[in-house]
Amino acid sequence: MHTVDLRGVSCPTNFVKAKLALEMLDEGAVVEFLLDDGEPVKNVPRSLKGEGHKLIGLKEADGHYVLTIEKVGE
Repeated sequence: MHTVDLRGVSCPTNFVKAKLALEMLDEGAVVEFLLDDGEPVKNVPRSLKGEGHKLIGLKEADGHYVLTIEKVGE
């Protein structure tokens, strides 16, 4: 599983970085994104789901959030 640390990255840059990370992977790949509270955890999951990717999980961990996404074909 791939992990992409987006803590400290502001909106909408964190979504752009998440999208670019997914583009480099094969369909079916599972990625964990580490996100800050607030706008990042509100917007990134919704935006990636809107792009058609599968939301596997979202949990709080040590002051940040772990978003698990499965890449769905383009």
